[in-house]
Amino acid sequence: MDIKGKVHEVSATMQVTDSLKKRELILEYIENPQYPEYIKFEAIQDRCNLLDSVKVGDNVEVAFNLKGRPWTDKTGKKSYFNSLQLWKITSVGGAAGATPEYAPPVDLSAAPDDDDLPF
Repeated sequence: MDIKGKVHEVSATMQVTDSLKKRELILEYIENPQYPEYIKFEAIQDRCNLLDSVKVGDNVEVAFNLKGRPWTDKTGKKSYFNSLQLWKITSVGGAAGATPEYAPPVDLSAAPDDDDLPF
């Protein structure tokens, strides 16, 4: 799966256990500008390095896997957890809200009245 958005936050690498390290990326996803979504992705193990060059405000495309797993607490109650595991991140050109460059409009009413075109 993949999604495009603007980097809202990048965490430092966290050593969760002796053998597991992870890093989180919060992506601002604006499908509806009135209600932006903030989606948390996790990079684990060697994928943590993918976030080294990412900065807040960058427009990126994130490729990820959707993971889900059950967990049973001490009382026997079962819960389910989802995670979005990032495996690739690509910079998407342009800053957020950037306007395309184009020639400025021409005021045709200011053109001279004499028409000396050869045709």
